[in-house]
Amino acid sequence: MQKGSIRAVLYDFDGTLADSTELIMRCYRHTMAAHLGHVPPDEEWLSGFGMTLETQLRRFARDAAEAERMLDTYRDYQNSIHDELLRPFPGAVETVAELDRRGYRLAIVTSKHRRSAMRGMELCGLVSHFDVIVTPEDVREPKPHPEPVLFALEKLGMTPGEALFIGDSPHDVASGKAAGTRTAGALWGPFPREALETAGPDALLNAQHDVLRLLDGA
Repeated sequence: MQKGSIRAVLYDFDGTLADSTELIMRCYRHTMAAHLGHVPPDEEWLSGFGMTLETQLRRFARDAAEAERMLDTYRDYQNSIHDELLRPFPGAVETVAELDRRGYRLAIVTSKHRRSAMRGMELCGLVSHFDVIVTPEDVREPKPHPEPVLFALEKLGMTPGEALFIGDSPHDVASGKAAGTRTAGALWGPFPREALETAGPDALLNAQHDVLRLLDGA
């Protein structure tokens, strides 16, 4: 990255700033058991991390009506355990606060719907640092399409060349690359290193504060 070229940092939320994997997997297992009578292997759900919940559930439902019922079950169960299980990754709040202090424009680009995203961000103590929060309600095409990233950049008043997008999923990397931003893969999320390497981000991050080192070297 050219020195001083990055002025905005865009983050995915689940698996990137928020440690939500156990929450998501419990909701998945509960929903599948309730509707299918069995739970497909965890890997089948993990492979779709980064997609919207509706897209994920349609992969398992036998028809559109069942997908709607699954969605209600998932959300009801999530509401009952959300605050117990969701927490920020170590160093996430401190790193975001430092980026804010340094004057970077900050945005969230998430596949989580706005109500859940705001609840999670408030729980993690992150809301005050972000200028823009983009959820599926804001766009026609969710990640891995570039539209959510481009919408965030429009709201920030930034060009793709001025932005770094950080996410834990190959879908995040694909969205950022298609939008023309620099991309960084978060290795602390649920995806194996090989999956992120195959997606081809500009950088891989081992810990939250690595983004500061990356930007210091840019």
